[in-house]
Amino acid sequence: MTDRQPPRRRVPPPARPRAGGGQRPGPGARPVRRPGAPRPAPKIIRLGSPRPRLRLVGFALTLVLLMFVVRLLQVQAVDASAYAAKAEQNRYVVHTLAAERGGITDRDGVALAISVDADDITADPTMFTRKQLGIDDGPERAADLLAPVLGQEKPALVKKLRTKDTRYVLLARRQTPQVWKQIKDLKAGLAAKAGGGKPVVNVLAGVFSDPSSKRVYPNGDLAAGILGWVNAEGRGGGGIEQQLNAQLSGKDGKIRYAQAGGREVPTAGSTETPAVSGSDVELTIDRDIQWAAQKAITEQVGQSKADRGYVVVQDTRTGEILAMADSPGFDPNDLSEADPAALGNAALQDAYEPGSTAKVMSMAAVLEENAATPLTHVVVPNRLHRGDRLFQDDVDHPTWNLTLNGVLAKSSNIGTILAAGQLGRTQPEANRVLYSYLRKFGLGSYTGLGFPGETKGILAPPGSWSTSQQYTIPFGQGMSLNAVQAASVYSTIANGGVRVEPTLVRGTEDAQGRFTAAAKPAKTRVVSEKTARSVARMLESVVDDEQGTGAKARIPGYRVAGKTGTANRVDPATGKYRGYTSSFAGFAPADQPRVTVYCAIQNATEGSYFGGQICGPVFKQVMEFALKSLQVPPTGAKAANLPVSYTP
Repeated sequence: MTDRQPPRRRVPPPARPRAGGGQRPGPGARPVRRPGAPRPAPKIIRLGSPRPRLRLVGFALTLVLLMFVVRLLQVQAVDASAYAAKAEQNRYVVHTLAAERGGITDRDGVALAISVDADDITADPTMFTRKQLGIDDGPERAADLLAPVLGQEKPALVKKLRTKDTRYVLLARRQTPQVWKQIKDLKAGLAAKAGGGKPVVNVLAGVFSDPSSKRVYPNGDLAAGILGWVNAEGRGGGGIEQQLNAQLSGKDGKIRYAQAGGREVPTAGSTETPAVSGSDVELTIDRDIQWAAQKAITEQVGQSKADRGYVVVQDTRTGEILAMADSPGFDPNDLSEADPAALGNAALQDAYEPGSTAKVMSMAAVLEENAATPLTHVVVPNRLHRGDRLFQDDVDHPTWNLTLNGVLAKSSNIGTILAAGQLGRTQPEANRVLYSYLRKFGLGSYTGLGFPGETKGILAPPGSWSTSQQYTIPFGQGMSLNAVQAASVYSTIANGGVRVEPTLVRGTEDAQGRFTAAAKPAKTRVVSEKTARSVARMLESVVDDEQGTGAKARIPGYRVAGKTGTANRVDPATGKYRGYTSSFAGFAPADQPRVTVYCAIQNATEGSYFGGQICGPVFKQVMEFALKSLQVPPTGAKAANLPVSYTP
């Protein structure tokens, strides 16, 4: 079987050229150029030389490179150290480690002021912007949630959350852990809703807490005038908290670590200077006696509708203050509710004319100078003219025939003027002698406690005493003191004539447990032991004798020495005399003294205003409690029973 070949297509031969070299034109053929027609010259485009442009580009690149080189030299050579320090600063952050504030206790270690864990509530304002939250009112929404928790006004919080150019603002200081837990719960709730696909924005994501501490006073207003308070900056704002702030505060530490993106870099290491905790302070105060004193004075001030009152309790032998109570007081846990006039410690900060409780100093001076004895006869008229004044006692009376002991027992102003006049051959000499004793008893000087705001009272030098002052100062008018000074006078008599500087701090204990006792108080002999014993016996007549003014201060089973006082009062608001200062001072047991109690009430407006009537009961109540608390038994000895009057 042979394959069949397809028929070959016949290719026509090429056309022959026509005579003259031309071809017959066909469809689509170019037109035949006629002989002799000139051919057009081709159009030539000439390019510019590239060298100028290359030079320009090269020059520009050279300038750019030169700028980089100069900048590089500046960064790495000229300003290398400055930039390195700046980089280090931005990389490393330093935080303060707050020192724990020391506590304050009473003499038995009972806590009066402590520090507990707290939180400073802070925020990062950059996390409340529209860029971060996608809303314009992030700060307002956050403030709506935070205001009731923090107890602040919404506008104030909004202003803080809109602060610019910072990543840290303090919203609230020293909040309790419960407050921070409330905020964390709110944050967690918002975060859970946002994570669940709901259209909720976590507007609290930028709220944080910094560990801190808060000062707490477990006993409320007890001894608040002594303790003081701690202000918003963590420094003492009054009382012992202010006086011993350096010891209580300790020393803050620091921690320095590397951070990136606001987080610590664990592998970069850190350096830490530990904080040194503050020292604990032990006071001389006895919490139980303080409670009894505060309760007694608060009740009496309320009953008498008085402006204020104070009670001071002192150990007669050591000078230690066992209680110092004011009324009205304040609660240092909540100063927002406190009366500004009640802040401070009135027992040390009020200066007032003591009245007849000061007569004990005049009597001590008279006995010490041998100008008289307790049995010296004193004829006391109903009126006494001295200088430009006519003096009288608190009651009208016929001429009294009293002993010097009777002058003190019946609290005769006239009898005291007559006795003090025997201190010198002339009145100016008598004034100088009396002044010297008043100074030795501590008047016109600070007590030595170093308490913030303490007054030293007013005692003018004798050369400047007015005509009336020459005769009023012996019975406690025309000069002023504070309550602790007044108590110290009686402790001096009780301590055998030796004044022991009052103390309020027993010592401090540092973070390592080392106790440092306070410096021993200064001692000054004011009068002889004989004189002191004589005055103590005279003071017993004030309480025990039927003619004495201090019968309401009697304590069954105990010998009590004391003195009443009722003085014209200078109103601190007007500087004029208005109302009375009522007082009672004394110690017990009279023959073996252990405790001094002083009470003063300012401007009693209801009921009696006599010191024996309203301060005598306070003295009795506090003294009884103190003697039982300190387990001081009665001595069992009989009272001296010195005669008050005589028959001419």
